[in-house]
Amino acid sequence: MSNVLTLNGGSSSIRFALYDTGDCSTKLLDGKIDRIGASGTTLSVGGVQTSIAAVDHRSAVEHLLDWLETQASFASISAVGHRIVHGMQHSNPERISATLLAELKRITPYDPEHLPREIELIETLGRRHPQLPQVACFDTAFHRSMPRVATILPIPRRYEAKGVQRYGFHGLSYTYLVGELVRLGDVAATRGRVILAHLGNGASLAAVRDGKGMDTSMGFTPTSGLVMSTRSGDLDPGVVSFLAFTESMDAAEFQRMVTHESGLKGVSETSSDVRDLLARAHEDVRAAEAIALFCYQVKKWIGSFAAALGGVDSLVFAGGIGENAVHVRARICEGLEFLGIELDESRNARGAGLISRESSRVAVRVIRTDEESVIARSTIQVMGMATTKDATDD
Repeated sequence: MSNVLTLNGGSSSIRFALYDTGDCSTKLLDGKIDRIGASGTTLSVGGVQTSIAAVDHRSAVEHLLDWLETQASFASISAVGHRIVHGMQHSNPERISATLLAELKRITPYDPEHLPREIELIETLGRRHPQLPQVACFDTAFHRSMPRVATILPIPRRYEAKGVQRYGFHGLSYTYLVGELVRLGDVAATRGRVILAHLGNGASLAAVRDGKGMDTSMGFTPTSGLVMSTRSGDLDPGVVSFLAFTESMDAAEFQRMVTHESGLKGVSETSSDVRDLLARAHEDVRAAEAIALFCYQVKKWIGSFAAALGGVDSLVFAGGIGENAVHVRARICEGLEFLGIELDESRNARGAGLISRESSRVAVRVIRTDEESVIARSTIQVMGMATTKDATDD
C-alpha cells in the first residue's frame, strides 16, 4: 500500500491526514495539534485528545513527527503534501526543491504569520526523512484566474512590481467546494454564478463564474477583507497613522493588533469564538455587536459579489462557522430575498445540505470543506501516482 501524508500548518495548529493513493475519499488517519504555544496544547487523533508539552511551533513539529514515526502506517508514506498559504504567481502545485524553498523564504514578508511555520515543517521533515518527496499546494492558486481589475490595489503603480496586489486565500477550500458542487450536480459550478463563503477563524468569500475565481474578499494578506475571529479585516488606512501618532504604535505592534487582537475578539472584548458570543449575546451588548458586525459584513460581501457576477445561482456556506452556526447563516441570509435567496428555516435548523426553499431562485448549500483531500489529490498528481479512480473522481 502507498499512502500520502498531508500537513496543514497554521499559526497555532498543525492538521494532518493520511490517504491511500488509490482512493482519496477516506482518511486513513486524521488529527491535529492545537493551541501551539498556549497552555493546554493537545494532540487529537480520532476524537481522542492527549496533552503535550509543545512550547512553540518547532517543538510541536518535532512532537508530531515523533508520534507519526511510531505509527505502523508511516513506513507506507510515499510523499508528503503541504498547504502553503502564499504562492505569489504560482498557479499549480509543485514538488518542493531547494529553489522553491529558497523562494518561499524570500517571500516570507508577504505572509509572516504562516510561511515561516510552513517552511519549518518542510525543513524539519526533510532533515529527518530526506528520501520523502514533498509537494507544495498553494492557497493562492485558485484565485490566479481573477481578472486584472480584481487584483489591482489603488496605490502608486510602481509597487505592483514588488508584488503588492490582491492575491486571495482559502483557495484549497474553494477548490474542494467547487468540486463538491460538480459532484452534487449543481450546474452553476461549471456554467453559472456561485458565491462561496468560507467562514471560520479565518473567513473569506469568493465569487466564482463558470468554475473560475473572479473575485475574493481577502487581498494582499489573509488579514484583509471580512472581519474574522481575531483579524480586523479591511480598515481605513488612516487608522495606521492615527495610532502611530496617538499611541506611538509601530508597524510590528500594529500587525500584532490587527492579526491577533482584533475582529470578534476585539469588538467583544471577551472571546473570538462565535459559539461563546452567541451564548452571551442576550446579556452582553459587546458580544451581540460582534455577531451583528460579522453577519452584516458577510451580507455586504454577498451583495457586492452578486453585483460583480451579475446575479447569483448558488451560495455555499463552509468552514467551522458556516457549517455549524445555524443562527449566523439565518441572519446573513435575512433580507436577501431580492437576490433570490430564500432560506428554509427547518432545513437550516437541522443543518441539511440544501437549506434554501423550493421556491428559492438561488440554491443555498452547506458543505463541509476538506482542504486535506485537495492536498492529497494534488500531491498524487504531481508525483505521477494518480490511479484511474482518481482521474475519474476529479
